[in-house]
Amino acid sequence: MAAINLKSGSLSLRVSTQGGLILGFWQDGDRGRIPLLRDAPDAADALSSSCYPLVPFGNRVRDNRFEFEGKEYSFDPNTSWDPHYLHGEGWQSEWSVEEQADDRVVMSFDHSGGNSPYGYRATQTFSLAGDALQLTLSAENAGDRAMPFGLGWHPYFPMTPKTALLAPARKFWTEVEGWLPGEATAIPDDLDFSKPSQLPNRWVNNGYEDWTGEAVISWPEHDTRLVLQADPLFRHAFVFVSDTEFDPQFRRDYFCFEPMSHLANGHNLPDLGGLKILQPAESLSGSVRLRPEKLQ
Repeated sequence: MAAINLKSGSLSLRVSTQGGLILGFWQDGDRGRIPLLRDAPDAADALSSSCYPLVPFGNRVRDNRFEFEGKEYSFDPNTSWDPHYLHGEGWQSEWSVEEQADDRVVMSFDHSGGNSPYGYRATQTFSLAGDALQLTLSAENAGDRAMPFGLGWHPYFPMTPKTALLAPARKFWTEVEGWLPGEATAIPDDLDFSKPSQLPNRWVNNGYEDWTGEAVISWPEHDTRLVLQADPLFRHAFVFVSDTEFDPQFRRDYFCFEPMSHLANGHNLPDLGGLKILQPAESLSGSVRLRPEKLQ
């Protein structure tokens, strides 16, 4: 495991090869150093990090199985606390540094076997370019047959008493037992982020369908907002707010807004929920940009 610091202008980033994690993203200015993702120690695992990658897809597959092109596939759990195979392998793997500069680093890892039927090579690029952080994630099908792939990230954003989220979307997915998606419905009023709104003070773990690809997180206390812009590949998202039943240490000091290329449990949806079919040696790639601005 190695921790790497990147810097460009007022922006700085710390990343780890263990899990391909971000450990911190900050802007320096008149008000001092402002965290744009939650701070994490060097020894952080993915769940205590600032952000981690989702590859070869994100979230869960109902009953840990799916059928594709006439063949049935299954997964084994990859955590001790969830009966599902969760978020792929990237967040639990050691990544190798392929390229490194003061403001950019490229990491990769290869996977086959283990808890899933997938074989692939993943590459992640972290780049501080001008006034923004760009994250790029790709997956190449290294197996011998076509498979459905997806990509995403799981960032943790600081939550202050006045934090607001803007993230317009068309549909909302309910949650059912096992942290699984239920059905697509109209968006509830207290989870409608079509205009800047605060996060409700309760458990939230829901997917959003047909997200516009842009989100804005505002911290009035810091006179700062963070604009998140995603490539057209990422047209779905997840919003997560923990509680003390799930995490006794939760202090309502963070929330997650997770850009994803597909819906949770897409493997078992008629159209694969946005998952992309990759033939052997084909790849899938997409980027998101995080740009801090002063509040207007």
